[in-house]
Amino acid sequence: MSLLEVITKASSAIASVPDQGSRYPIVFNPDPIFSKLKPESDAPVAGDPVRKAIGWEVSEIDSELVELGRGFFKRLKKKLNSANPLTKVSLIDMIVAHLEKVGDKIGVSLNLNKSEKWYPYKLMEKLGILLGRDAKELILEGCIVSEVWDLLGVLIVNGIVEHSLTSSLISKLIENRKSDLLLLCVKHSLDLHSHDILSILRYFLILPDDGFESLVSVKEDWERQALSAIEKACGGKGVGGKDNILAKEAAQLIMLAYDGFSVSEFCLHHLLVSPNLDEVTFSACVGRLNGEEIKVLVRYLGKWLRKYERFPQVMPCPKAASVLGLTVCDWIPSLENVTKCLSVVVDEHFSSLILQSEFDDLKSLVEIVGSLAVEARLCGTLANLAENLKMDRKES
Repeated sequence: MSLLEVITKASSAIASVPDQGSRYPIVFNPDPIFSKLKPESDAPVAGDPVRKAIGWEVSEIDSELVELGRGFFKRLKKKLNSANPLTKVSLIDMIVAHLEKVGDKIGVSLNLNKSEKWYPYKLMEKLGILLGRDAKELILEGCIVSEVWDLLGVLIVNGIVEHSLTSSLISKLIENRKSDLLLLCVKHSLDLHSHDILSILRYFLILPDDGFESLVSVKEDWERQALSAIEKACGGKGVGGKDNILAKEAAQLIMLAYDGFSVSEFCLHHLLVSPNLDEVTFSACVGRLNGEEIKVLVRYLGKWLRKYERFPQVMPCPKAASVLGLTVCDWIPSLENVTKCLSVVVDEHFSSLILQSEFDDLKSLVEIVGSLAVEARLCGTLANLAENLKMDRKES
């Protein structure tokens, strides 16, 4: 029997236990476990390359955490399957009680005020990583069923959402018009499938009327950082020298991304620079957009091209987030991002863009792209000339 056949046979022999949670739902530290493993017998069995290992032993604390997790899983599963709807208060109370037991079991003192409104969410930030995969799935379901959106946001921000759950999460967020949480999924780089990205792109291109409500905080954040950038650029407290120059550059960049764009287009800014959206994925997504969606996307990209044509001096500010706290600077598409996206749109929908008169916007962008290309070539030539002059000066 080959090694592959041995593994396949062993895998098929494992019995599944429905709705009871995994036998070992948490991730163990493998070092102390593997160090105790040893072959059952030193004598090799003819024709069988696999020797059974003995000595598997989980630490007492890990065993207790497993039992805590399984108990929590069963109680929460029962609540979710109950005829009485699971309320927001009861869900949070269950989660808090479980996480407090986990904290006590591993001897962690969190120094949190239990009477504080945000106590459950801070508890999840600190100890959520110790939740088992099965428990995370039920908590995610419970948050959606009970509309505990703040806690769901904490799960997303802290990477507690399992990869296998992202598609169902995206579908539920779109269904419930939770635009701000969809944006969190993008910003915190959840491992999204291409069809998830397509769903998010379509959603933000033509945002439903009831999808704007949850984006109020997003608009406020952009406004707050724009005002902060202006204050720092005008010589705000503690900003001087090189930081002041950086602040002026960041203020120009943020104004470029803020003025003339809607709040749903702020979300498109984030999506265009997301690590999830590489050229291949974007091409696959654009290829499945309908005519109305493509028209909106072309107009959005056109706004960017006109901005960069009008303000060619504006450049990305990668240090603005860490030095000045202006995090939106990390989520502003560069001219390179925009032109690559536009080229993909043209490649995927060339016939409809050329033949249909309603896409006249694209024709006006041709001259802008040509102008920017000439300027880029000129800047490249000047940069090479400056570099050569530097080298000549060093040699002389």
